Amino acid sequence: MKAAVIVFPGSNCDRDVAVALEASMGAKPHMVWHRDTELPAVDLVVVPGGFSYGDYLRCGAMAAHSPVMREVKARAAKGMRVLGICNGFQILTEAGLLPGVLMRNRDLKFICRDVHLRVENDRTDFCRLYRTGDVVRFPIAHAEGNYSVDPRTLRDMEDNGQIAFRYCGPDGGVDAAANPNGALGNIAGITNERHTVLGLMPHPERLADEGLGGSDGRLMFDSLVEALS
Repeated sequence: MKAAVIVFPGSNCDRDVAVALEASMGAKPHMVWHRDTELPAVDLVVVPGGFSYGDYLRCGAMAAHSPVMREVKARAAKGMRVLGICNGFQILTEAGLLPGVLMRNRDLKFICRDVHLRVENDRTDFCRLYRTGDVVRFPIAHAEGNYSVDPRTLRDMEDNGQIAFRYCGPDGGVDAAANPNGALGNIAGITNERHTVLGLMPHPERLADEGLGGSDGRLMFDSLVEALS
């Protein structure tokens, strides 16, 4: 598998995800500057977390119009896998690659802590080494992670298996107490209709090695390597 990581001004997780990718792939990913207009020949593009353009307008709104995103959208339309993490998820919704929006957290505060997630669909390249119903632990670090989408689109997403992760308790129970940001239906991550694009607010790259305190996130990168190699 060959991968690229997009780097925006304000990205702060680009190198973290590059380290996680290299550990799973055995090779360094390409680091692509946001003003580039072309991508190398890759199987996966990661849009990392951070504060692209300082979130000065709206999270992800400016980055979604960076020159490189035109090529990301064109490649995604042809089936290239795209993974957006935290700010990357926000960018993918702003770019129209994923449905819905990310709004201010319910309590209007920045949240930085570990959360539990329930895997909702293991039949994607991103989650094939997990099992539906598995409970994993990933960190979150965001102020705008409150996912929302219109009711009709949500029904279609549910029917199509596009809900990838939900916030849950340690026992897998999905309820309001386990929802850190007010996201509709406890949604933490979604895919597009073809399951080739995944966006999630939690950070798998931050718990992808036991030296970091846990390795639940490693399986996402290993899943992609198994699927795309």
